[in-house]
Amino acid sequence: MWVDPRLVGIAPPGPVKGLLTFRGSPTRSFYGTGPVPADPTVVWSYPDEGGLCRRSTVGAETRTWCGLGWTGQPTLFEREGRLWTVFGALDGAVHFLDAQSGASLLPRFQTGDIIKGSVTIDPDGFPLVYTGSRDNFFRVIAFDGDEPRELWRLNATSVGPTRWNNDWDGAALVIDDHLFVGGENSRIHIVKLNRGFDADGRVTADPELIFHAAGWDDELIAAVGENVSIENSVAISGDTLYFANSGGLVQGWDISGLRTGVEPERVFRYWVGDDVDASLVVDEEGMLYVGAEFERNTARSREVGQVIKLDPSRSGDDALVWAITENQGIDTGVWGTPALHRDLLIFGGEGGRLRAVQRATGDDVWSIDLGFHLWQSPVVVDDVLLMGNCSGVLRAFDLASDGDVPLELWALPLDQGCIEATPAVWDGTIVIGTRSGRVYGVMDRS
Repeated sequence: MWVDPRLVGIAPPGPVKGLLTFRGSPTRSFYGTGPVPADPTVVWSYPDEGGLCRRSTVGAETRTWCGLGWTGQPTLFEREGRLWTVFGALDGAVHFLDAQSGASLLPRFQTGDIIKGSVTIDPDGFPLVYTGSRDNFFRVIAFDGDEPRELWRLNATSVGPTRWNNDWDGAALVIDDHLFVGGENSRIHIVKLNRGFDADGRVTADPELIFHAAGWDDELIAAVGENVSIENSVAISGDTLYFANSGGLVQGWDISGLRTGVEPERVFRYWVGDDVDASLVVDEEGMLYVGAEFERNTARSREVGQVIKLDPSRSGDDALVWAITENQGIDTGVWGTPALHRDLLIFGGEGGRLRAVQRATGDDVWSIDLGFHLWQSPVVVDDVLLMGNCSGVLRAFDLASDGDVPLELWALPLDQGCIEATPAVWDGTIVIGTRSGRVYGVMDRS
């Protein structure tokens, strides 16, 4: 079995301690370790001068992007007696910092365009980082020397047929020397990494693309057209690989025979009717939680809603457990990946509501208005909920307190930039970036 379905909400087993990929685990349900700062202050900001900015062009539009965007979650991990943070930024570079001081540990690795998504650190102790860029390429980068070095790259246009574009927003999963990642080329990719070390002790990798498949089907194209891509981070539970696309197609693929040469096969299909950028979350019973946007205004999206619980052991419409509406008109809905916490599902909406519902029923428990454009994925560590907004303020709420609505523990203004990226938390340190162009290290004042 690829992933024990019971390992939900905890760090996956392995030699590297840390938050190593977006939402921390194959089920996208691990958010870091405490303690969360009780009296937080900004200890460092990066870079020392200016911002992490770059011009980027899509179609006929060229504009400047700054900071950490969606999903943009930094990694935090222990290595050689330090707490490292590695992240990709909208300046198009991968950055390697000391998470407790903000000092650079290695020179940045520059790509040819912006990096919107979250990087993944190798969980098996190989000093490798996996990341995509809008310059077409998904890369394997070594960081065991004085400067990072590229070991391999996959071109988004080297497989086909493709749809949409060449970006890589999703964070990869690495399990048992295999890498799983979806691309905005609308294809799912599986790579055998073949990692090792050379005679001088330097890390090596000789990756081989062993499987790729379309993330769409003819039925979807007939319903929504060819503007479909995979922007979320794949999830794995048991022997099933899950993802969704911007056409609203939620899928599960059987990967049980992959190690022995059996090609994956699609075993689950459910259409929610609209763009699913949020990553799918899998609970300990194998249920899927889906956050969808409301952009296409299809009859299906109006019928199903924007937050959906599915049972992938069932087929067709029988897979729907419950669904609720979270939209305030066109171009609203859910971008951030929902969080599991005990019997709650917590999520934010573009309209500004932070909501908690009962996992079992979808019934409302509480909601808090934090202002529009809540794209950050909620983070819950030690009964503390962290959520940023588009005013550049990071807030903490007490989920252990009694009452209808969680008590606000603190509010920390960072700057005037939107917080779209998801913060990383590890052992008293928070690393978070905003769209202003800067990244911050937050710790306790005392």
